Amino acid sequence: MSGHGEPVPMVARKAAGLKGVAEVPGDKSISHRSLILGALSVGETRVTGLLEGEDVLDTAKAMRAFGADVERLGDGEWRVHGVGVGGFAEPGQVIDCGNSGTGVRLIMGAMATSPIAATFTGDASLNGRPMARVTDPLALFGARAYGRAGGRLPMTILGAADPVPVRYATPVPSAQVKSAVLLAGLNAPGETVVIEKEATRDHSERMLRGFGAEVTTEVLPEGRVITLKGQPELMGQTVDVPRDPSSAAFPVCAALIVEGSDVLVPNIGLNPTRAGLYETLREMGADLTYENPREEGGEPVADLRARFSPDMKGIVVPPERAASMIDEYPVLSVVAAFAEGRTEMPGVKELRVKESDRIDAMAVGLRACGVAVDEGEDWWAVEGRGPGGVTGGATVESRLDHRIAMAFLCLGMATERPVTVDDAGPIATSFPVFEPLMQRLGASLVRVNRA
Repeated sequence: MSGHGEPVPMVARKAAGLKGVAEVPGDKSISHRSLILGALSVGETRVTGLLEGEDVLDTAKAMRAFGADVERLGDGEWRVHGVGVGGFAEPGQVIDCGNSGTGVRLIMGAMATSPIAATFTGDASLNGRPMARVTDPLALFGARAYGRAGGRLPMTILGAADPVPVRYATPVPSAQVKSAVLLAGLNAPGETVVIEKEATRDHSERMLRGFGAEVTTEVLPEGRVITLKGQPELMGQTVDVPRDPSSAAFPVCAALIVEGSDVLVPNIGLNPTRAGLYETLREMGADLTYENPREEGGEPVADLRARFSPDMKGIVVPPERAASMIDEYPVLSVVAAFAEGRTEMPGVKELRVKESDRIDAMAVGLRACGVAVDEGEDWWAVEGRGPGGVTGGATVESRLDHRIAMAFLCLGMATERPVTVDDAGPIATSFPVFEPLMQRLGASLVRVNRA
């Protein structure tokens, strides 16, 4: 699959049962950060299990453009020879981040406190997404941003020649914003502080400590306070990337709704700031078990087994859990369609500004498949139809959004009639092996001949 170029229509038909081991790709968040921190370190960083989707490959290209030596050694195995904190060179070409909001925002932060200029662009979806949420705090360091109306890409960032440390309270829960500010703080003197009212994924803090930065986290009345001491010397590390819990969500959720399913997903990262979906599914009555829990590279991991769960009930998802599962709401809504009763999802306005307006995209597609959906600006609710109760039979728009495409393909594995996605190409940005992996488990996924 390709996230660019001609559309790739795909149809999913009802499966007889999904069975086997789902070897999902490496964690996308950790993959991005391992390349960026490897490039900002002294010496060599070795990464195994790297997600080789288009988003991460675009970040690898960007690190080369900033002067790091980045080399692929084999499947998921990469070597990065870094340039050190403050050592980025000015790139000689535009940095194309494809579909990746994480990639572009973290890279902007990493270069914002060096006296260089860089121009960023992406695909149609990324170029429509807001960047002011990152460029506003980066301006406090002394960086300047020049982009299209509404703070959109293409955009040129002029890094600060004499950066100052920053104390910044994030206005919305966003690991991307937090991480961009912390990465910028690496090359600023003194202490950079980020305050978040709601905890977001903490991969950046964990990995910064692993590479040698001094990072502390305190829970105070004002929120979660993360303090980074600037201008450290980061040292190259060995990073074993756990498997992506967001990618695992698709085979797991498909197994829960397809009768006769029993799927094992090994070595899944279960960082508490990322595992909200699995907590929610268990509260709904899903048959999910954690096997062989352990810790690898500072991250909790386990093997996750999912079985068909015909007795799931709708619930109200706690709004404070949203940050730990924000990317999983589309596929959660698919599970909710097969549960009994109403599933309410409040506090999710961030879904409006992802690769697409994910609330609207899922609501339109689910309604076309026979599921009732209510929605507001920062909430939505799905009326469950029980196991086997969703009609399907529609063609839905992916809107250049990989998670929308995968969610509806999972839906089609359990509906009475097939579900067609107009373009499954964007799936390659995060889960390039989704199609063959699901087929090996027993899914019927077929590309539609457009001729």
